[in-house]
Amino acid sequence: MIVLLPPSETKRAEGDGPPLRLESLRFPELTPLRAELLDELVELAADRPACRHALGLSASQDIEIDRNAELRSAPTLPAVDRYTGVLYDALDVGSLRGAAAARARARLAVGSALFGLLRADDPVPAYRLSATSKLPGQPTLAARWRPLLEPVLTRLAADQLVVDLRSGSYASLGRLPDAVAVDVVAERADGRRSVVTHFNKAHKGRLARILATTRAEPADAAAVAAVARRAGMRVERSRNELTVVVAA
Repeated sequence: MIVLLPPSETKRAEGDGPPLRLESLRFPELTPLRAELLDELVELAADRPACRHALGLSASQDIEIDRNAELRSAPTLPAVDRYTGVLYDALDVGSLRGAAAARARARLAVGSALFGLLRADDPVPAYRLSATSKLPGQPTLAARWRPLLEPVLTRLAADQLVVDLRSGSYASLGRLPDAVAVDVVAERADGRRSVVTHFNKAHKGRLARILATTRAEPADAAAVAAVARRAGMRVERSRNELTVVVAA
């Protein structure tokens, strides 16, 4: 089983790994576009106003531009340790030990606007590029990534079950219709439901931790739901789609 995570806008700034080597990353089919995007981001970083506009940054976020300027020389961290924020706080990979940590690092993958797809231990620098960013003079990132990323995801899903926790914008970079999709809804006391927005990532992070560390090897959506229920989550299933239900 692979648990496919979204990235996060926030990333740890530090790192103790060597500078980025694209050939060290998994999925070498993605290397050509990774290299193109790296070059474009480094070049764009020299024009701060244009970079702010393309990446949706304010002047107070110029440190993000500085990081992009140093993409090829900055230290790296494993991808699952690089990303921070609500989902990754709930996942809390750093607290895992022994067999649970090994299972998590084998099962976790991250969708990325810059790298396309990463496994947990792929070493990457801090960077800023979102799925909705529009680089000057280029098609959308979805248009650029889909021809390369969708075949990779399809092959990945052919070998094992994929639970897709990506947000809509990152799912659009590489669609995977056979994956187990997950939504989160809040239920009121009177039974009315609404889509969870602010805490969506926290619940998905909790689910990711459960699935990444379980000793079970779920082969379909029903088995994934069973694992989550045993861990105390309320989960409903409709074919290949799961709905996590939380109290409003």
